[in-house]
Amino acid sequence: MTGSDSARRSTGARRWWALLGFGAAVTVAAAVGGLGVRGASEEYASLNQPDWAPPSWLFAPVWTLLYALIAIAGWLVWRRAGFGPALWAWTAQLALNAIWTPLFFGAGRYGLAFAEIVLMWLAIGVTVALFAKLSRPAAALLLLPYWAWVTFAAALNWSVWQLN
Repeated sequence: MTGSDSARRSTGARRWWALLGFGAAVTVAAAVGGLGVRGASEEYASLNQPDWAPPSWLFAPVWTLLYALIAIAGWLVWRRAGFGPALWAWTAQLALNAIWTPLFFGAGRYGLAFAEIVLMWLAIGVTVALFAKLSRPAAALLLLPYWAWVTFAAALNWSVWQLN
């Protein structure tokens, strides 16, 4: 990468189009995750859950915020370093994110969904480590809440699997 490549990424309309692109990528992942999954709130409510399980209404606002943070983090790293290993890791964790909902809710495969969320958790960890080398705000402020929520979601997934 040359200095002029970095300058082109950080100036003008291109950077705002890129931010929209990162937002679109995250929106697509969220939409793919929701395809064919109708009645997730009702299904969630019908499951045997641990006492510490949050109400179903909490998931939409939390994921909306997290998806925005994920998009901004990817964009910040792109502005700093372009599309390299860090953004390949970002793409991998986003793909794994899209797969979890259909496994858990669409297919009712709680054990397989747990195995998948462990892979997603690991991919987020790799992404955080790679992002930290390029943009501490992208890693610490933007991706750590996501990683924490996925940690919580994995524990909830495990509990639901064991209870059902």
